[in-house]
Amino acid sequence: MALASVLPLLLVPRPIVSPRPTAAGRFLSLSAPLSTAAPAPAPVEPLKAGGRLARLQPLHAASCCNSASAAASGGVEAARAKGLQLVAWYLLSLDKHPVATKAVTSAVLTLAGDLICQLVIDKVPELDLKRTFVFTLLGLVLVGPTLHFWYLYLSKLVTISGTSGVISRLLLDQFVFSPVFIGVFMSLLVTLEGKPSLVVPKLKQEWFSSLIANWQLWIPFQFLNFYFVPQKLQVLAANFVALAWNVILSYKAHKKVIAE
Repeated sequence: MALASVLPLLLVPRPIVSPRPTAAGRFLSLSAPLSTAAPAPAPVEPLKAGGRLARLQPLHAASCCNSASAAASGGVEAARAKGLQLVAWYLLSLDKHPVATKAVTSAVLTLAGDLICQLVIDKVPELDLKRTFVFTLLGLVLVGPTLHFWYLYLSKLVTISGTSGVISRLLLDQFVFSPVFIGVFMSLLVTLEGKPSLVVPKLKQEWFSSLIANWQLWIPFQFLNFYFVPQKLQVLAANFVALAWNVILSYKAHKKVIAE
């Protein structure tokens, strides 16, 4: 009885469903397999702890290193440019004001030489400012101008070129000029320090040993100076050795005179 009532429903024909167009203009069939549907997005694999940070750290470190390297390179280039500007300015000053430039340079070197002598060699508990002032003053008014005119005169006096000319200038500089100049410098130094009565004892005690030290230091250097350096730059070249010589000269000139 129940089967008889359901049977007419089963025999009724089903309506045919027409396919509907998709957004892409293609037909999606109801009978199409499910696999033709749009694939689901692939699951995102979670980053391990610190993974992204670990990848970024080398890049950041490399960037910092490059920045530091560029900054250091820029600093070196800037320092080099400033150094070249200073040298150019000094050479220009030598051309325009040769005597004044050499006098100031000698003053700075005598100042530094006396300070080094007092602090490093004599190890004084307190600086003798009067001694430093007199020593620096002689560098300004005596050493710089005298060396300027002496080297100028020497280049005109000895016109021989080559090794013979160098040796001739060296002999005149070390065995004629230096003995006289060291004696005059010590005499003026002791006098200006208020001890004129010690001039002769000081010369007897320190002049010859100072001359020997002068020869040991200056003969090798002056040979190279006269041989390779133009006359205009010879005082400048001598200034590089003058600092050491000023320390020696300050020590010799201020040694206590031993009474005979």
